[in-house]
Amino acid sequence: MDPLYLVLRHLTSPVVAITTAAEGRRNGMIANSAQRASLVPSVPRVSVYISKINFSHDLIYRSGLFGMHLLRSDQWDLIWQLGLQSAREVPDKFEGLQVRMGITGCPLLVDVLAALECRVVNAMDTGASTLFLGDVVSVEKGQEGAVMTSEHFRAHMPPDKRAIYETRLAAAQGKLEDMAHDINPARGWPGAQAMP
Repeated sequence: MDPLYLVLRHLTSPVVAITTAAEGRRNGMIANSAQRASLVPSVPRVSVYISKINFSHDLIYRSGLFGMHLLRSDQWDLIWQLGLQSAREVPDKFEGLQVRMGITGCPLLVDVLAALECRVVNAMDTGASTLFLGDVVSVEKGQEGAVMTSEHFRAHMPPDKRAIYETRLAAAQGKLEDMAHDINPARGWPGAQAMP
């Protein structure tokens, strides 16, 4: 593995579940690129990078909504369900999960450490992904526990799941390689429903 990539891994955030819905389709995914994005407590914001080849990317872009969920370090089944299969492969990645509708209509997971419902207020093209900046419009605390960190995820992943994860990661990185160099600064946030 690339030594620079291994160094940059130290900058990753907790492993989170991202949920969204648009035009009658809902989806969930796993990300490790979420972070607090406001220095002012009275203006809570978060940001997340979403790969352009991920099904959730277009749903977030169309709806302008996403849920960000802090996961407990024991929520492996949820990570496998949302992260190791694609919405292009299964009709509903939420099947069997407890989901509630947020105040914006965004689907939110019930059994998590915390669920933040967000409305996109800005976006930035980053080549292979889009950085979505979201105002937090609601927060629901769930069951207490240790936060699932990227370090814990990598250190405790079972070998059979690691093989699937690494195969999917390598395939995605291969698809995104050319896109990573093509940043369009003019492609800002046009608002919900606008999809290039």
